[in-house]
Amino acid sequence: MSGHPIVAYVDGGSRGNPGPAGFGVRLQAPDGSLIEEVRGSLGVATNNVAEYNGLLAALRWAVANGRPSLHVRSDSELLVRQMRGEYRVRNPGLQRLHSEAHRLSSLLPRVTFEHVPRASNAEADRLANLAMDESGDLST
Repeated sequence: MSGHPIVAYVDGGSRGNPGPAGFGVRLQAPDGSLIEEVRGSLGVATNNVAEYNGLLAALRWAVANGRPSLHVRSDSELLVRQMRGEYRVRNPGLQRLHSEAHRLSSLLPRVTFEHVPRASNAEADRLANLAMDESGDLST
């Protein structure tokens, strides 16, 4: 079982872009069973910053939990293509996040990225929306 990757569904969002932002991560065993759910509020940020923060949370989790193999599923085509090296990272705000994601990825023997339709990412989206609700509450 150790050879099979943990699957991380990652999502991030922002209401207003930029606006109250958050991310969600659902970590699953290869058989689809839930291992852990992670979410975080980011205050005011853009959608893409929130997506990258979801990825970073998944990578940090894998490193901290000694999981050598991670398969990341995201509905952000930009994130997936940038992490695969198919798109350049031109936005200065994303360059630092992209660098950190590459650094964390290098600590794991195997990390793969897959673009999935939004409908396939419903649980991570739910978590990201909860985090966005919490980000919105920060201003009250």
